Amino acid sequence: MKISEVAKAAELPISTIRYYEKIGIITEDYILRDQNNYRKYAAGVIPYIEVVKQCLAVGFSIHDIKSMISLHGITKEELTRIIRNKVSEIEEAQLKLENSKQSLYDILESDVTCEDGFGKY
Repeated sequence: MKISEVAKAAELPISTIRYYEKIGIITEDYILRDQNNYRKYAAGVIPYIEVVKQCLAVGFSIHDIKSMISLHGITKEELTRIIRNKVSEIEEAQLKLENSKQSLYDILESDVTCEDGFGKY
């Protein structure tokens, strides 16, 4: 596949495909060269990119993904540990957001005004 076909199928800009290749997210396993030395991508790159997109969507960073790729395969136990750690991070973030939301409700309930200056009752 040409890079434009990969970008269209993965719903990503060509620049993102190139960036992923440059930093090693798209590995040589998915890059082929034709007789003119032009890049061609293996069909398996699309589901692979979808996994990368899902990882990014749930909070993994590009660095996290690169680290997992560099392991050249990980055990189910290691993957479970990584995912559980990410779930814990998400739960902590949810708790902080919930506390922040409650603090805002508390401010609303306190009948604070700003006419006499910020935060004055």
